[in-house]
Amino acid sequence: MEPITLTSERLVLRPFEPSDAPAVYAACQDPDIPRWTNVPSPYTRDHAADFVGRICPDGWRDDMTYNLAAVTKDGGALVGAVGLVRLADLRGPERQAELGYWTAKEHRGRGYTSEAGRTLVDWAFTELGVERMEWYAEAGNVGSRAVALKIGFRMEGTLRAKIPYEGTRRDAWTGSLLPSDWGLPSAAPYLPGPQS
Repeated sequence: MEPITLTSERLVLRPFEPSDAPAVYAACQDPDIPRWTNVPSPYTRDHAADFVGRICPDGWRDDMTYNLAAVTKDGGALVGAVGLVRLADLRGPERQAELGYWTAKEHRGRGYTSEAGRTLVDWAFTELGVERMEWYAEAGNVGSRAVALKIGFRMEGTLRAKIPYEGTRRDAWTGSLLPSDWGLPSAAPYLPGPQS
């Protein structure tokens, strides 16, 4: 997949560039980002350069991860990262993708990440043919859950021992979005199971 650029009311979602490395490095010094995501800790300048210079372009080229920088339209400040991750199930009959994101500390609480997430989800449903969008985060990550709910994810429960973290296994909260939640048709009919 060739990298894309999307716009929302206040943001531009664009491919990461080598010049983003200093802002990525600065954002990832906030201990909450490595605590709740899978970025390395401690996070070095080399990690940031590798992320923007190799990991992001390789993800697009190999159709495995579509990461985008979320930057403000007025000034181009890096708000955070938003992406479709773990895309192995996108090409098969599952047609699934997972939404991931992090937000720079100084930009939290302004609705930027939910705005970026809605924009990327809309693109995934309308252009990629995603039939199920998933989100999960370690149980206790109330910030990520609040963003997911604001985007429109429906919480589905807790996945036991889903996330390996520093030699332990942690539970994860999970949620999903379907095209019908977005007012869009699905390629295949959805047949819900019995409700408990």
